[in-house]
Amino acid sequence: MKKIIFLLVLIITLISCKENKTSFVKDATHEVKIEALLSKMTLEEKIGQTNLRGVSSRAKSLPSNIKESVRKGNVGAFLNIMNLEYVDELQRIAVEESPNGIPLIFGRDVIHGFKTMFPIPLGLAATWDAQIVEKSSEIAAFEASAYGIRWTFAPMLDIARDSRWGRIAESPGEDPYLATILGAAYVKGFQGDDLSNPYRIAASAKHYIAYGAAIGGRDYNTVNMSEPLLRNVYLPPFKSAIDAGSATVMSSFNEINGIPATGNQFLLKDVLRGELKFDGFVVSDWDSVIEMVAHGYASDEKHAGELAAKAGLDMEMTSTAYEDHLKKLIEEKKVTIEELNDFVRNILRVKFRLGLFENPYRNKEHTGKFYSKNHLKEAKKAAIESTVLLKNKNSILPLSEKTKVAIIGPLANAPHEQLGTWAFDGEKEHTNTPLHAYKKANTNFTFAKGLDYSRDKSKKGFKEAIEVAKKSDVILFFGGEEAILSGEAHSRANIDLPGAQEELIKVLAKTGKPIVLVIMAGRPITITNIIDKIDVVLMGWHPGTMGGEALYEIINGISSPEGRLPVSWPKTAGQLPYFYNHKNTGRPADSSNFVHIDKIPIAAWQSSLGNDSHYLDAGFTPHFPFGYGLTYTTFSYSNISISKESIKFNEDLNVKVNVTNTGKKAGKETVQLYIQDVVGSITRPVKELKRFQHVFLKSGESKEITFKISSKDLEFVNHKLIKTAEAGKFNLWVGPNSVEGLKETFFIKN
Repeated sequence: MKKIIFLLVLIITLISCKENKTSFVKDATHEVKIEALLSKMTLEEKIGQTNLRGVSSRAKSLPSNIKESVRKGNVGAFLNIMNLEYVDELQRIAVEESPNGIPLIFGRDVIHGFKTMFPIPLGLAATWDAQIVEKSSEIAAFEASAYGIRWTFAPMLDIARDSRWGRIAESPGEDPYLATILGAAYVKGFQGDDLSNPYRIAASAKHYIAYGAAIGGRDYNTVNMSEPLLRNVYLPPFKSAIDAGSATVMSSFNEINGIPATGNQFLLKDVLRGELKFDGFVVSDWDSVIEMVAHGYASDEKHAGELAAKAGLDMEMTSTAYEDHLKKLIEEKKVTIEELNDFVRNILRVKFRLGLFENPYRNKEHTGKFYSKNHLKEAKKAAIESTVLLKNKNSILPLSEKTKVAIIGPLANAPHEQLGTWAFDGEKEHTNTPLHAYKKANTNFTFAKGLDYSRDKSKKGFKEAIEVAKKSDVILFFGGEEAILSGEAHSRANIDLPGAQEELIKVLAKTGKPIVLVIMAGRPITITNIIDKIDVVLMGWHPGTMGGEALYEIINGISSPEGRLPVSWPKTAGQLPYFYNHKNTGRPADSSNFVHIDKIPIAAWQSSLGNDSHYLDAGFTPHFPFGYGLTYTTFSYSNISISKESIKFNEDLNVKVNVTNTGKKAGKETVQLYIQDVVGSITRPVKELKRFQHVFLKSGESKEITFKISSKDLEFVNHKLIKTAEAGKFNLWVGPNSVEGLKETFFIKN
């Protein structure tokens, strides 16, 4: 009988492997073992696998009820258990004392590093570099696994088009193509090629789905959107992560078109399981099951548990709707035992893939190599390549060695704030701040905070800051926002520099000394009010452990800023949401028609003025466009050419362009290719990123850059929910950002 069961499972598994496009395919041996375990488990033990629990970090001992739950097999996973003795004891109880010896998974929010902190994910996105993202995740996994952590709640793949949203700091930005590249890199970095490697951890693609489209940029808020928009913009990064083998997926807090994601059968079953062939497990976000009651979608917690179960949610984070009500729901035949069995299969499958049945315990000899030389080197490299130079008037940067520098600002020496959001395990004692870096280099500088922290409104430090500034050649102002001002539940309606920072900058500008503004923040910061007072703008994001040394090297020309904006930078929060890949509208904005509010005559005759889509005061362009970033040299583009004026479906188009370094220094350019589908069965964006390449050129050097695209790259989901490319005219641009570039036109013909 066992041989027959094995053969049946093997056949089913081989069929599913053929259909499954992910890098992780069902292992026939695992599937047999899963079925064997299921046959022995009680109903209570099965429900137990769906429970994700935690213990307070302040607990001085393991609560006896927690240990007893594990002993009975009533817990499937834990999060935020950071006491190593607790990790070891809980796993020992699970493996040695629970009925079937099923190991636990220990999870943690390892978002952009564990001990060695890398730039926040939005900063990592500014590198436009999959290798850097992959390496950062690999190091994070290596360090975290020393604590027995084998599961992270990352990467966050929410497309973010509104900088007011606090969690934009965790996002890959506003573009689905860039997000798909980086999403796959995150998964590969965390998981590697073998998830059973004890130094790797399971990824969780989150938040499924459209969390970044919350109304008004307010966290947890409602999302309303068409299905084509959902599929064309918000789904591709998740597909990329799943194709790369993401072991788990996390459902989002928000509702989509009236149905919360955690209870959304269409999204969790039809799309995720059916279309994307995902066979790992889906975990809820924190309490998102029972929050369906507050949404007005569930009448009570029992009903919430029913809705989540019918939708196909495998594991419940922290709340207890499954634990308290799933048995009764099965008895009432509102949820079937086979549905529960599927949840358990999915969870056990990931545990087998993690190698936990063979090797459940953490390696006590594994140190994690926290803050090792190599880890710090990679963190500094990521910080350098994520830093975006937005303005460099008169080429003030890089500074010469003889420049007398005044270091001013609340973030010049703020080791905790520099680490950014979701840096639970980062330690400020190891943070290399800009002030530390300048002291280490023994350069000619003086320091005055000016403000004690980013929100500080006191002027008590202004006098000292002014005195220090007057004695300098250049002012380095390190400003921005504290780490707590971005991230989950930290949306801002006003995204100017908080506190009295703008006021201090305006006072410092009166000294006549050039001002270099270095921003550390979790989002783009609107600087329209002070842009004419400052000469240089460097966006450092929250750069992590090695941010200070990275910024020092950039400012002094040891390294060059290499980042490019992964989001459009607004002039004012009133422009938001803002994104480069918008639609044209029937009256597209045009500079020749634009009428600024200050140009409107007094008592003007009522009219539609500029007759197009814009704001009277802010216009219609961002302060800095998506893909933008300066370097310490300049580049020119020439001789763009395409291999054909028209292509057929599934035929390739080759695009060539010459890029020349026209400056005096060597440098790296990020060459970007954008496409516009001019006429579609549903209206298409004005531009869409389709390819990019990094090219390093010496002064005066030229290289021919080649891109290859096909009709597959031009497919979109239309109003009939069919993904297809359509015949017609296409515009193509190659350039340094989403606004500039050389243009060509081609056609797709049947």
